[in-house]
Amino acid sequence: MVTIPTVSLNDGTAFPQLGLGTYNLRGEDGVAAMVAAVEGGYRLLDTAVNYENEREVGEAVRRSGIRDELLVTTKVPGRDHGYDETIASARGSLERLGLERIDLYLIHWPNPSVGKWVDTFKAMVTLQQDGLVGSVGVSNFTEPMLARLVDETGVTPAVNQVELHPHFPQAALRAFHAAHGIRTESWSPLAHRSELLSEEVVIETAAAHGVTPTQVVLRWHVQLGSTPIPKSADPARQIENADVFGFSLTDAEIAAIAALERGRLWDGDPDTHEEM
Repeated sequence: MVTIPTVSLNDGTAFPQLGLGTYNLRGEDGVAAMVAAVEGGYRLLDTAVNYENEREVGEAVRRSGIRDELLVTTKVPGRDHGYDETIASARGSLERLGLERIDLYLIHWPNPSVGKWVDTFKAMVTLQQDGLVGSVGVSNFTEPMLARLVDETGVTPAVNQVELHPHFPQAALRAFHAAHGIRTESWSPLAHRSELLSEEVVIETAAAHGVTPTQVVLRWHVQLGSTPIPKSADPARQIENADVFGFSLTDAEIAAIAALERGRLWDGDPDTHEEM
């Protein structure tokens, strides 16, 4: 079992420095994979309405027997943007999860053409005040969007979950987060379906530390101050992914890995990309 350290969010919540992505973990196999991750030391489970596995996540939480130690994230889909719609969406998520509280509630995508994400966030703050939600945050938001959200609601999101990996290190956005007390969270931290793990600098750094290329990349995220949420259904791989707190990269190694930057891997520009 691996012990994953935590950091404090801007609302005081203890937030793991690494979590489990659950996209495509469905059915009994998905539940078993999530239970194995919890048994291996994971305490952060990341889901969304659009992942269609909130029921499985809730079942894994119940089987774990340690609900109070776990932090469950889910997300408002684009089709549920708006104040009243978000209240109803959250209640639907709670019913599917079978939980009394969503520990971290995020706006999945801003969907700027719809233009309701400020009202959506206001509803999330209401849900937080009512005790149905723990922390409130966003996903795939840009710096101007974050600034507007804070200006119009008076509440700074606890988390912004974004595409982040060595091919797209998001230095300016991470700096904005750090300046405003927003925790960065990395989706697709290993740049899935790319050649990232076979990059020479990653392989050489792994050899220098006696670890795997995957561990090097995930440690890179941790040292940048971001929480990566790699997905794996394999218990041995889950442990490998989480076992990144026993070594440190040098500043030069971190910079060399960040120099792999080439841009987004998918068409996910928050100013134009939308998901319902």
